[in-house]
Amino acid sequence: MSEHNELGKKGEEIALEYLANKGFKILHKNWRYKNLEIDIIAEKGEYLVIVEVKTRSNDYFERPQDAITFKKQKFLYNAAEAYVELFDIDLEIRFDIVSILITDEKTDIEHIEDAFRPGW
Repeated sequence: MSEHNELGKKGEEIALEYLANKGFKILHKNWRYKNLEIDIIAEKGEYLVIVEVKTRSNDYFERPQDAITFKKQKFLYNAAEAYVELFDIDLEIRFDIVSILITDEKTDIEHIEDAFRPGW
């Protein structure tokens, strides 16, 4: 596995633990629908939470959360629609980002709730 993929996998494991400790009920991780993937699907209160995890080893060029483009948001929205339909979910959907910066010195986690809303 490449270093980039290992870093992403480590970030997702950190995010899963972080969210579980915050009271999120983890429903699925790396859920796939056709060519779409959602990193983490969780439930918290009255929300179905679609979580995109972005992990980086430095933030010289951009913060991890800045890597989520409009195109990626649209993919997440389409995957979330498929998930809700497939599992007959009757909860409000929220899109969160967990941004993880792992350096030699420390690991920083930033959880951005309701990070974006579909605008189409």
